[in-house]
Amino acid sequence: MTIKPLADRVVVKAAEIEETTKSGLILPGSAKEKPQVAEVVAVGPGGTVDGKEVTMVVKVGQKVITSKYSGTEVKCDGVEYSIVRQSDILAIVE
Repeated sequence: MTIKPLADRVVVKAAEIEETTKSGLILPGSAKEKPQVAEVVAVGPGGTVDGKEVTMVVKVGQKVITSKYSGTEVKCDGVEYSIVRQSDILAIVE
């Protein structure tokens, strides 16, 4: 099953980053807050949203920073994704 976003929506997958504390302990992804860096998995077509023309700027494969509590969490084939509006993406990580 695949997820195909509509309008100005973007499907992102959270980047799993393990963090090491100053004392050397490795914190797994489940022990931290929701990461804000994610990889773009699918991009909607854009178009007219709320009476305004929206052009999609992000592309599949890019790393982005999203708003902390934005989007809707979904699970597809055992993998967790978030569906966010393009306006909830704060930056592209290069």
